[in-house]
Amino acid sequence: MTNSPVLCPLCGQTEGISLFHKDREREYHRCPRCQLVFVPEEYFLSAKEEKEEYETHENSPESEGYRKFLSRLFTPLNSRLAPKQSGLDFGSGPGPTLSLMFEESGHTMSLYDPFYAPDRAVLSLRYDFVTATEVVEHFYNPARDFSLLWLLVRPGGWLGIMTSFLVDSEKFAHWHYKRDKTHVCFYSVETMDWIASEWNASVVHLENGVTLFQKI
Repeated sequence: MTNSPVLCPLCGQTEGISLFHKDREREYHRCPRCQLVFVPEEYFLSAKEEKEEYETHENSPESEGYRKFLSRLFTPLNSRLAPKQSGLDFGSGPGPTLSLMFEESGHTMSLYDPFYAPDRAVLSLRYDFVTATEVVEHFYNPARDFSLLWLLVRPGGWLGIMTSFLVDSEKFAHWHYKRDKTHVCFYSVETMDWIASEWNASVVHLENGVTLFQKI
């Protein structure tokens, strides 16, 4: 059981944090300011446990189904890019695929993943676009990690996020997405709008949990 006060890991709010849902495994709290639903730190997995969970994922560049899934972000973002742009796929995973799709379209790509591509030198550079697909729900410290993502984007550039958006409280109890113990943050359109406001960014909401931020 979590002791109060509970701190929102995205916006730092402490007042008004409410218990959104509780099951046999974890608690989920909701922030009234940025609308993030999050799992308290006491339920976080260790790095070893987290990687073991990722090892069960079977995604590869040869999978047409996986490419189709990633096209939800790839297609609208690629259509907004000038030719031969530089990009970073943040949280690229064990079978980098989105980066290959952008390279096939003529862009140059770098990779970062704390487990599979941990070279932090790429985080000292700036990019025309940065992607994070099925990544932000894993952030233990979303305030820090979103700040890093935004810092990596050049002025005029794009940050593309894809995650499954939060469903209402009644459906949440049966939502498959929350059953993954590596998923600790759950976002909504309202949360993404709050982030855009903090950054003074242009934001585009697309279907299937895709959000594009442009740095003004």
